[in-house]
Amino acid sequence: MTTQQKLLTTPQRLMSLDALRGFDMFLIAGAENMTRLSAEYTDWEFLKRIETEFHHPQWNGFTFFDLIFPLFMFLAGVSFTFSLNKRIERGEGLWTLHVHVFTRGCSLILLGAICNGLLSLEFDNVIYCSVLGRIGLGYMVGALLAMHIKNWAGRLVCCASILLGYWAVMTLIPVPGYGAGDLTPGHTLASYIDRMFMPGRLYATDRDPNGLLATIPSVVNVLAGIMTGDLIRKTDRSGYEKVGIMFLIGIVSWLIGQSWDSQFPINKNLWSSSFVMVTIGWSLMSLALFYLIIDVWKIRAWAFVFVVIGMNPLLIYVAQQFIAFRDIAHLLLHDEQSKLHPLFIEVIMFSMKWGILYYLYRKRIFWRV
Repeated sequence: MTTQQKLLTTPQRLMSLDALRGFDMFLIAGAENMTRLSAEYTDWEFLKRIETEFHHPQWNGFTFFDLIFPLFMFLAGVSFTFSLNKRIERGEGLWTLHVHVFTRGCSLILLGAICNGLLSLEFDNVIYCSVLGRIGLGYMVGALLAMHIKNWAGRLVCCASILLGYWAVMTLIPVPGYGAGDLTPGHTLASYIDRMFMPGRLYATDRDPNGLLATIPSVVNVLAGIMTGDLIRKTDRSGYEKVGIMFLIGIVSWLIGQSWDSQFPINKNLWSSSFVMVTIGWSLMSLALFYLIIDVWKIRAWAFVFVVIGMNPLLIYVAQQFIAFRDIAHLLLHDEQSKLHPLFIEVIMFSMKWGILYYLYRKRIFWRV
């Protein structure tokens, strides 16, 4: 645990970053189930339409729900830019910075394994691939690359090489029993590598959406965030210029991803190159919107509920794995006959989570690894 002394309104923090990170976490900490239950209760068509976006496609395709994970990785890259410069200003050397990045990445990988059952000591039954593990590994590789490739041209070449290389590997290298270019569930090179080399068990019997090979292209999401952070930090551009650049690059990235879909389908499970470009596009446009409203126009009051979450996202993510919020909510709400009972349970659960985070926010206690 570390204590942060700076207020959110000081220049050291980018409030739109905290708010967007909190909004992203809110989507899986309460919004998903509350939207579904609200749609069921009201039977309103617009809520039903929104609710369909809170489901992953069976395989190929893209919904709003697919953006949550890559947006976290993108924002981790943006955050790294500000963190790196603070450490450099404190006089930390390159070796110390490397140790920090490596330690943070490995800590997230370990924490992900703990959330997936490592403490049970039933090592053959642990899912070692995890959401936190992918964030940790992607952050570590992306940060190290950015520390040694400091110009935009070099970073863009690096991103293109990763995405094109991944496309080639996934479509040209034959998989025993299935041949080359079979991108159906369980038949891909990524699935084969996970079956061959990952200890424990996979999330699905024959594949894992957070597996080894598919983590490589996620590095580009982090690098895109780092380059965006560099853009925001620039003092020679106005806020409106930065917003315009983010929107423009976001649209171009989205178009590239959509165009690539016919050759390498947009697929979250494979973290395909087209999926990376589409999610970078949406991530850029989302941050541009939050940055415009919060940091350029200074309209901030509405974002407070998300800022509280965004200052401690790791804590609430991990807490959900170990604290029985649902059981506590049922103890507090006894009227199980009401048609609204399931929705009230979700509201109480989210309120408890947010209340914990608000208490820690007031005490200036934020969990960092």
